[in-house]
Amino acid sequence: MAARIWIFSVAVALFLSFSSAQDLQIVNAERRIDLSSHIVKAFFTLKVENIGKDPAADMLLAFPPTQIKHLSMVQALAITGKKKKKTYLPLDVKPTEQPDAPNDTGYFLVSFATPLTPGKTVTLEVLYILTHSLEPFPSEIAQSESQLVYYRDSAVILSPYHIKQQTTFFKTPSARVESFTNVEPANRAGKEIKYGPYEDRAPYSYAPVNVHFENNSPFAVVEELVREIEISHWGSLQITENYRLTHGGARHKGVFSRVDYQSRRSISGSSSFNALLAVLPPKVNSVYYRDDIGNISTSHLRTGFKKPQGTFIVDDPTFTAFLLYFSEYQEDPTRIVDHPRLPHNFSELSLSFRTKLTTLQRPSLSCEEDKDDLRFS
Repeated sequence: MAARIWIFSVAVALFLSFSSAQDLQIVNAERRIDLSSHIVKAFFTLKVENIGKDPAADMLLAFPPTQIKHLSMVQALAITGKKKKKTYLPLDVKPTEQPDAPNDTGYFLVSFATPLTPGKTVTLEVLYILTHSLEPFPSEIAQSESQLVYYRDSAVILSPYHIKQQTTFFKTPSARVESFTNVEPANRAGKEIKYGPYEDRAPYSYAPVNVHFENNSPFAVVEELVREIEISHWGSLQITENYRLTHGGARHKGVFSRVDYQSRRSISGSSSFNALLAVLPPKVNSVYYRDDIGNISTSHLRTGFKKPQGTFIVDDPTFTAFLLYFSEYQEDPTRIVDHPRLPHNFSELSLSFRTKLTTLQRPSLSCEEDKDDLRFS
């Protein structure tokens, strides 16, 4: 009896999954994939229509197994209004599983703000970010060579729904594109590769493409981040952050020349990174930073001119070029934050403060491990 109930439940789940996929269709889809850094950003604009007989409360986003393991973030917004009167409503997005998923496809479930009634449409904007999705090729380069990478995806959007019309754009950091897979209609103009428009694609259509292009952005990866926060009863904070940085791009081969690197920055070690950006509170003081061999005497700290107050830029760290050549790099930037308005409550022997303590930001960094250590002094 229990076995029959289990079989019936599975059959109902399969039927609901199948029927929900048949109740929705994507009228128009536009996908823009930004390959200008080592972190891949993809933007969807989807016009979804309910062609079924019942209201639909959610829809599925599908990802191939090669991407699902590199997904860093997925967000969705519902758009209402037109032109200047547009409003964006954040939607709930969460990972889910489907029992009938073909080829290990991964899914995210997007819940509509209000159920989509039959015959109605809704426009969604979806953003997802991929890390470790660019493959350096060749994997080793000389100091004077540019960094070339592969990106693999599909010319058409992987979806459990029928898509009436769709177009995909790839944006590369430069006009140097060694090769790209031709899936007609496809064309390239400058930094942009366009696939489509394609019409009436069946659910789970897939057309693999490879794009081989120049990408000299630094492939900075934080392998480990340990943050220590020391809270004083007198109202000051001391924050110490230890980063283990690596360059995830092509490795260096041959002899390194410091003279060439200093005198020919545009072509020598162009994919190494020579500055680190830290966004700190406006009242920060007593900032110091060092690497694993001690204080960084060749660097200096300055306020960013085009950034908000409290932004500092560390120029020319000790191992500027060597981030391209060594597999690991240790940096221990430390700062002391003095917060004069930190509230006290001595009667209860407690201390309350704003919890937003993560003030050091690294644009275009991917972090693989993050640890916090909170101490009172």
